[in-house]
Amino acid sequence: MLLIRRFFSVFLLFFYSQVLAQPAVDQLRVLKAERKLQVLSQGKVLREFSIALGGEPKGRKTREGDGKTPEGRYSIGYRNERSGFYKALHITYPNATDITRAKALGVSPGGQIMIHGQKNRLGWLAFISQRFDWTSGCIALNNSDMDILWNLTPVGTPIEILP
Repeated sequence: MLLIRRFFSVFLLFFYSQVLAQPAVDQLRVLKAERKLQVLSQGKVLREFSIALGGEPKGRKTREGDGKTPEGRYSIGYRNERSGFYKALHITYPNATDITRAKALGVSPGGQIMIHGQKNRLGWLAFISQRFDWTSGCIALNNSDMDILWNLTPVGTPIEILP
């Protein structure tokens, strides 16, 4: 019994030292042209994930339904475990600039832009779907990468989406 307790204590000590040693994530960066999402801490890239974008990925999102993924500075607004897609992190699009631009065009800027996993019950198809830009303007990862991102990214994390 003593041996089991010691093993468990050593395991917990190791586990907590690894968790505490993990640098705090302070920014996400999306490189649309490269189809990459980077997780940063103090300017250093901790993780990088392959992503899929909206069906019309080139250019800045200007209106609802244009199939474009936004470009600019936003943050993670909330987390949704019950999304129609495997886990979702809400991006605070549109910002004031996006709203002003859309008003000038006389259109709605749209919204509900997320970083999410695969469509529920279709995660097994990620090896195909992630080769294409298939979202309506969101940023998609495979489900295992989404689990990692979910665990690293708190609400309020800034995200910069670059062309």
